[in-house]
Amino acid sequence: MFDLDQIGAGLPVRSRIGELAPLLLDAHRLVVQAPPGTGKTTLVPPAVFNAVGGRVVVVAPRRVAVRAAASRLGQLSGLPIGYSIRGSSKHSELVEFVTPGVLLRRLLRDPFLDGISAVVFDEVHERQLDTDLALGMVLELAELREDLAVVAMSATIDASRFSELLIAPILETPAVTHPLTIEYQPIPGRVTGDRSFYSALARVADAQVGPHSVLVFVPGVREVNWVCSEINALPLHGRLTAAEQDLALADSGPRVIVATNVAESSLTVPGVRVVVDAGLARVPRRDRARGMTGLVTSSIAKSSADQRAGRAGREGPGMVIRAYSAADYEAFKPYPVPEILSSDLTQAALFLHCWGSLDVPMLDEPPAAAMADASEVLRELGALDPELTDLGRKLAALPLEPHLGRALLSTGDVATVAALADQPSGDIALLHAPAREVRRLSALVSPGPRNPGLTTALAYPEWIGRRVAPNTYLLASGTRAVFSDLHDEWIACASVTRSATGGVIRAAAALSEADALSVLPIVEEDSVSVENGKIKGVRVRRAGAITLSTTPVRLESSQVRTALANAVRSNGLDFLEFSESFTSLRDRLAFLHTHLGAPWPDMSDQALVQRVEEWLGSSLKVGADALQPLLPWPEAARLGELAPERLLVPSGNTHHLHYDTGRPVCQVKLQECFGLAESPEFCGVKVQFHLLSPAGRPLAVTDDLKSFWSGPYQGVRADMRGRYPKHPWPEDPWTAPATARTKRSIR
Repeated sequence: MFDLDQIGAGLPVRSRIGELAPLLLDAHRLVVQAPPGTGKTTLVPPAVFNAVGGRVVVVAPRRVAVRAAASRLGQLSGLPIGYSIRGSSKHSELVEFVTPGVLLRRLLRDPFLDGISAVVFDEVHERQLDTDLALGMVLELAELREDLAVVAMSATIDASRFSELLIAPILETPAVTHPLTIEYQPIPGRVTGDRSFYSALARVADAQVGPHSVLVFVPGVREVNWVCSEINALPLHGRLTAAEQDLALADSGPRVIVATNVAESSLTVPGVRVVVDAGLARVPRRDRARGMTGLVTSSIAKSSADQRAGRAGREGPGMVIRAYSAADYEAFKPYPVPEILSSDLTQAALFLHCWGSLDVPMLDEPPAAAMADASEVLRELGALDPELTDLGRKLAALPLEPHLGRALLSTGDVATVAALADQPSGDIALLHAPAREVRRLSALVSPGPRNPGLTTALAYPEWIGRRVAPNTYLLASGTRAVFSDLHDEWIACASVTRSATGGVIRAAAALSEADALSVLPIVEEDSVSVENGKIKGVRVRRAGAITLSTTPVRLESSQVRTALANAVRSNGLDFLEFSESFTSLRDRLAFLHTHLGAPWPDMSDQALVQRVEEWLGSSLKVGADALQPLLPWPEAARLGELAPERLLVPSGNTHHLHYDTGRPVCQVKLQECFGLAESPEFCGVKVQFHLLSPAGRPLAVTDDLKSFWSGPYQGVRADMRGRYPKHPWPEDPWTAPATARTKRSIR
């Protein structure tokens, strides 16, 4: 048993910890809401152990936080506390801190978590993908294991949503806050990420060093290094060694610590009374259109800004300097976007397939399109066919993303895979393999020869690129990206970030054409192009979106038809030349579809493209006969009655009805309509008359002839009869005979 009084001395959460055991034993589910700095990470896990009487696993979102929490609880309790992170672990039968990825793979190895009495999820409000996924799987397991206790700990008022998900009571600990002075000091270049911004940020932080330490928040490792190169400061991020992390966390007197968001919530940096916040974070984003997934730099949420500020007030009155304006802060989103809604879901989909359920309980359902894309990637990797394969199970067991796992199993190139696994997107521009990663992966597979180009290509086939211009590569995904470090014809990219015009390659390796084509599937397809009104066939050989060769080919009529249909699907209807008869009939059918619905067909561009094979011939010129297959029978026999092509007016002439505006419109000389008291109706819509002068110039537009004759006509008559004295302008247009210079038979 843990001595909670000894461990919780001075921690605000201690005042409520006595309520934990009754709540947890009653419901076996609990949500703990406690602001940062109240001690929940330190005191709740041992309190849960005392309540359930068995081994407790605590899930913390970052490796730095896992090690720090285990070390602190071990020091305060004097008992062996365990931890498990990628590449390092320490066993304990009492409390063990783990990252979400470690728990996920443990669940796949041991779905019942034998020997574990409770699972505590810390910092669930951060909404990391692996945490959401692991929580959902544990909640599903808890339905089978009624003895398994589940606790979710949140630092924000969003705890109510987790309470609904867990069907659990909330144990709330009020914040014990010290006064904070918040200053807004906007620095130019924040949004664009200019290095000058971080130089200025470093100077601001250095000026604040005094009796207390300064904690600086920046978005990534690259920016940490920039700031540390400007002033005497200690870095703190997840890619440091354990000794380097401990140096930053040691209470060694006033200093500047430059950190990523690892220090935002679950990690305490002693001695800090000043926080300098860039207001930025590296977050995962999936760009489906460009086939790119990675980390991007964006402004943080208000809740994150508030948590960062709270770091200055943990031990006493503090100061917060925000390198952005108060208006910027007000524009921040209230909470971070859950990673499940914005990230690549390939690994999550693999875990769920291995778990045997794609529908585990989560706060937010994964987007259907993203899950479909993830399943397609898994099929391409050989992990699904269509069910989970042996390769899929092997990939899930590896502490790597599926792409990297496939590359490792295929080549044994541990050095390159280690470099790729340790490289956050956008943080470094050169492949470098840490020795610890090489040792870790060498224990999993038999090491093979190093081939950075081929291995990287196997990991990220969509990022294989071919040079199409100086410093510009076309990637297999179809994205153009710039890269100045290599000039080889073929490269394999390890890191690509988005830009306004395409992509920027951060890291890549040279690749032979043979290796590139051994990875990418090669397809040949016939396509059509139009030059000077002539259809030309071309056979295109492609590797992804990269064109390898084009050869002119002679197309048969059926091939022309298919090629044209493909061209329409790619380019839309503007690719074709439509006759007036086609356009007229299409407008009439569209009018009937709008006002009568089925079975009259939809004539929108989207609908026609989807049904292109039903109406398109083998020529660029398309006539009205192309629409005949789409006419509904026997209803089509009434087409001339419901939406006639021409209208008979009192003069005895017929005039074309236009439906391109969505209603019937007739352009006719005013004198031809004398005696027509009401506007005709079709499908309940009145004909709109564009009445013309004897010279064919516009006089009036109306769909209510009765009102027109009664009112506006008199003004028209007064203006026109002097100009056109040879034409009739009767005072009584209802009974006056219609006139026209020529009469045509009804068509």
